[in-house]
Amino acid sequence: MLATPLSPLQIRVARPTARLQQVVAFYRDGLGLPVIGHFENHAGYSGVMLGIPTETFHLEFTSTNEGSECPAPTKDNLLVLYMPDPHAYQAVVNRLRAHGYTPVEPENPYWKSASQTFEDPDGWRVVVFNGPTFRNS
Repeated sequence: MLATPLSPLQIRVARPTARLQQVVAFYRDGLGLPVIGHFENHAGYSGVMLGIPTETFHLEFTSTNEGSECPAPTKDNLLVLYMPDPHAYQAVVNRLRAHGYTPVEPENPYWKSASQTFEDPDGWRVVVFNGPTFRNS
């Protein structure tokens, strides 16, 4: 029996950080994701949401007044951004480098061919991939 496809209106991926401003700068200034919302001192938490142009998917980074340590997982836990337009891809890579972020060696050699991998200030990895988006065929 096939499952009924999930049709969410919006997806949020959230994680804590002890470096909220630095992490936001990486995703906002380096990757170019716009800030689509923020909150301060809500039940002891502050946070920022950054989205992609359609705003159906966004990232949320939170911090508590007591600090929000969140060590990065393995080097193969990735956020992959598929960028089929080579000019847009190069613009993002150039912007990241201009903000002082340098590519790191990917754990999986698959990502070497058409992408560059960067670490955010917490050590979480983001792959900027220049190629077609993933489609389940």
